[in-house]
Amino acid sequence: MQEVVPINTTDGTDRSTRVARALSAEDGSVRLQAALAAGTHPDPAFLEALVGRCAVEPDFFVRDMLSWALTRLPPEVTLPRVRRELGAERAQARSQALHTLSKIGDRSAWAWITRGMLRDADDEVARTAWRVAVVLVPEEEKEDLAGELAGQLGRGDREVRLSLSRALIDLGDVTEPVLAKASASPDPEVAAHARATELLRRDPEAGFDAAVEEAKRIVALGPAHAAASDEETARPVEPDETPETAEC
Repeated sequence: MQEVVPINTTDGTDRSTRVARALSAEDGSVRLQAALAAGTHPDPAFLEALVGRCAVEPDFFVRDMLSWALTRLPPEVTLPRVRRELGAERAQARSQALHTLSKIGDRSAWAWITRGMLRDADDEVARTAWRVAVVLVPEEEKEDLAGELAGQLGRGDREVRLSLSRALIDLGDVTEPVLAKASASPDPEVAAHARATELLRRDPEAGFDAAVEEAKRIVALGPAHAAASDEETARPVEPDETPETAEC
């Protein structure tokens, strides 16, 4: 296993260079320890190495540690550099920059969250943009954000849809009108996703998969028929309605 090189050194190599080398090590545990050390002993000289590694780091836990190390630097140093990454060509660079913004939590960064980010063609970028938007959005703009997010209903696989549902639910009651409107969409995928989100909003203990199945049933039957079916199922069986027992 590759030996971890300490950041504090007197061998003549500057600390930022040693951090950059450790962050690009083949061994993931070395990279993780380097990110941890950079956050434990924060230094603006590490900024470029940390941001650069965020764009290419394959390990989730290392990426999360890189973001944490960036939050340990002064916001006035970190935020302008992270902002540049929001327009990067590499999807991971954009996604990780958004994730770092959510960790820093500086509400001034709300102005950097564009509709293009919320609609990014890359699912991971879009999912991260939804999360950070919910964290940073001012109270007076929650309604507009809810409408924008509702425009993504029906998108992607289960994980993408779950992320969107959580974002909408976290916005609070402002989502109720947009979910009601989307529930009437002629697109069954949009309608089912909207109804599942509303079911979860009303009952957070309900599982997402169960909510989706129930929503699909309602969409397939139509709200009126679904309600009638539920009422029929719940109605107690009268004695004269008991099915005849087949003879053995």
